[in-house]
Amino acid sequence: MINNLKILLAGILTFTAAAISSAGGTGGGGLFIPILTIVAGVDLRTASSFSAFMVTGGSIANVFRYMFAKHKLIDYDITLLSEPCMLLGVSIGVICNRVLPEWLITTFFAVFLGFSSLKTCNSGVSCWKKETQRKGSLRGSNGEPLLLSSEIEEVVFEEEEDKIPWVKVGMLVVIWFAFTLVYLFRGNKYGQGIIHIKACGKLYWIISSVQIPLTIIFTTWILCTKKNLNKDASSDHLQVQEINDEVESRNGSSDNFIFPSMALLTGILGGLFGVGGGMLISPLLLQMGIEPEVTAATCSFMVFFSSSMSAIQYLLLGMDHIYNALAFAVICFVGSIVGQTLVHRAIMKHGRASLIVFSVGIVMVLSTVLITSFGAVDVWRTYKTGQSMGFSKPC
Repeated sequence: MINNLKILLAGILTFTAAAISSAGGTGGGGLFIPILTIVAGVDLRTASSFSAFMVTGGSIANVFRYMFAKHKLIDYDITLLSEPCMLLGVSIGVICNRVLPEWLITTFFAVFLGFSSLKTCNSGVSCWKKETQRKGSLRGSNGEPLLLSSEIEEVVFEEEEDKIPWVKVGMLVVIWFAFTLVYLFRGNKYGQGIIHIKACGKLYWIISSVQIPLTIIFTTWILCTKKNLNKDASSDHLQVQEINDEVESRNGSSDNFIFPSMALLTGILGGLFGVGGGMLISPLLLQMGIEPEVTAATCSFMVFFSSSMSAIQYLLLGMDHIYNALAFAVICFVGSIVGQTLVHRAIMKHGRASLIVFSVGIVMVLSTVLITSFGAVDVWRTYKTGQSMGFSKPC
């Protein structure tokens, strides 16, 4: 009876977390793992595998909504330039997670995510003030309100027939498949893989290092074909192009390295802290001046590829309680639909795209408090039991 109540409570909290996370395009892993471990009493290893399925379930709902909406918001160029470096960064971060002591990881997490949460909340307040000024300027001479900014956007884009750039989507699938194959051949730290390889043996590190040339090849390929692809990318957002043009006019082609560098850092931090990249890359995109709607849509698209790759790995390498993981994934799928619908209606009614920024900030603050507290308790337990608190070997 007690276990059933715990599962029920975990399901309700998971649904709420998925609804909040979906609005900002973040995966929600920073909330799912603490819910599963603290509320449902699941061990950390199982919670991590469940989280991959749960994030994938929520991201599927987001991706379908954004890809097949009337007005396309996903910036496929940002996704293409970021995905290879993010996947490489995750692998590097996972290795650092094994080597660095728990107390150091917890400290880094608290400082970085606390700072990012503060910046995100400040961005939300700034965006809210700009929206208030914009709404005030949209009143007629008689004081009657004219169309809200969001309603104006609906009118402007109503006649547009945005098409999905299937060439870019196909390139992303190729990148996803290539990195997934590397992970499956290499296996995990327990030696589980589609071929038998000694964990942390020579062949293990050789296969792992293949990700570096893969990242270089894919990023170079994307940069070389970027001009041709942009001719067909009618769904790319105009503001992103204006930002790229402005940076390019000042720094030449340096804008081509902004997103890959940012994605590499985000991937490393995500792998180090054990959270999804969406929660980390979303505030960075907002700080670069990308519109909140575009940020949420693009992050959701990127999270789908990274989380689905993790879920496939867990599935093929063998995991317990698959049906329970799928059940939580369905809960996150429904929660994401509900969250997206409510936030979209609120934005259209009040003209407040800043609601997306605040949802990102809420997820980050909650994740910071939960994961930092959980990590601090774990560090204290390690200290009390006399276990080593120094650096460790990767395997």
